[in-house]
Amino acid sequence: YSLGIDLGTTFTSAAVHEGGRSSIVELSDRSSTIPSVVFLADDGTYYVGDAATRRTMMDPARAASQFKRRFGDTAPLLLGGTPLSADQLSAHLLRSVVDQVTQRHGQPPEHIAITHPAGWGGYKLELLDQTIRAAGLSGATMITEPEAAVLHYASLERIPTEAVVAVFDLGGGTFDAAVIRKTESGTEFLGRPDGIERLGGIDFDAAILAFVAGQLDGAIDRLDRDDPTDRSALERLRSECVDAKEALSVDDVADVPVLLPTAQTTVRITRAEFETAIRPAIAQAIAALRRAIASAEVEPVELDAILLAGGSSRIPLVAEMLTAELERPVAVDAHPKHVVALGAALAAGTEATVSEGPLRVAPPAGIVPLEAGAAALAAAAANNPTAPAVPIIIPQTPTGPVETYGPTTAVPAAAATT
Repeated sequence: YSLGIDLGTTFTSAAVHEGGRSSIVELSDRSSTIPSVVFLADDGTYYVGDAATRRTMMDPARAASQFKRRFGDTAPLLLGGTPLSADQLSAHLLRSVVDQVTQRHGQPPEHIAITHPAGWGGYKLELLDQTIRAAGLSGATMITEPEAAVLHYASLERIPTEAVVAVFDLGGGTFDAAVIRKTESGTEFLGRPDGIERLGGIDFDAAILAFVAGQLDGAIDRLDRDDPTDRSALERLRSECVDAKEALSVDDVADVPVLLPTAQTTVRITRAEFETAIRPAIAQAIAALRRAIASAEVEPVELDAILLAGGSSRIPLVAEMLTAELERPVAVDAHPKHVVALGAALAAGTEATVSEGPLRVAPPAGIVPLEAGAAALAAAAANNPTAPAVPIIIPQTPTGPVETYGPTTAVPAAAATT
């Protein structure tokens, strides 16, 4: 069997490809996904997922969540005073998932594919490669989340060969937009992907919490964040806001129980109020999708469909606004949060059967890997003297890697070599 892992901001999921079909792995007793949370105990033991979440309630200073948003940030997170980078935490999460799946199957997977946002540049991709090696998973395939989504839909014969589709991937913490053509041998990007690195379900959760806070006359502000009782009560309220968000996808109203030391009540929020709060964010996502479509040099009318991926794409307003603005059919799976993991498993299964070595997904067109050296950069500039601005990754010391931007023709050969 082969394994696909969707390393998410809020939740991580996995799927296996076995016997010609892909299926989701139940990583938790309560859900098919696990929270992307890591807890470092005082004895040096790392806990991941549900086990980490349970311990977080009592000692949040030893836990990290949503660290995917910090991927590539040189400033560490402190867990009980221990500095850890987002990539180190991701390595523990990946290793835990692989160990759990291996235990269930009695043997390790033949091959692994791990997803990442399409908008990640060379620096973050190299860092992800190092993270994979740190987790003991050398040789794993790296595949973008939109590509994985298209592979899954195509495997269900919902996308014919040569079809051009746009992917609207709205997850827990990031948004990806890409235009992809289905080919005989797989998929290919048209133009350059776009996205918003800090936009997702956790921002919608925060919108509901802000609405609730506005109804409580300062009760949340009066909480003592250092008091364990107050802290636990606030975490419960956050969880209630997440439940309310999910309820509003199927109902017109949701009630949020408030059980704080400073207030005990119930706040009702309607779908209309929720949609008013998040409409500007979804409009930003659609604008990013339009940029990706323009980069692909296609018109919206030429798209065969818009594929929805990511758990937050289930919010009814998403399909409503997309249909109204782009006038194209919207395709959504019964479980859009699973499509990326399922597509990754399919990619891993294909890699295990057709390749003897690891597959490194190529960077978007126009980006020359740093390791290619100055000669390759100069050749790229000569072949395309009007090239648009593209990121060039120049590692520097002692402050760490710095991502600079500018036309390829403006980068001196010496700087490229350095």
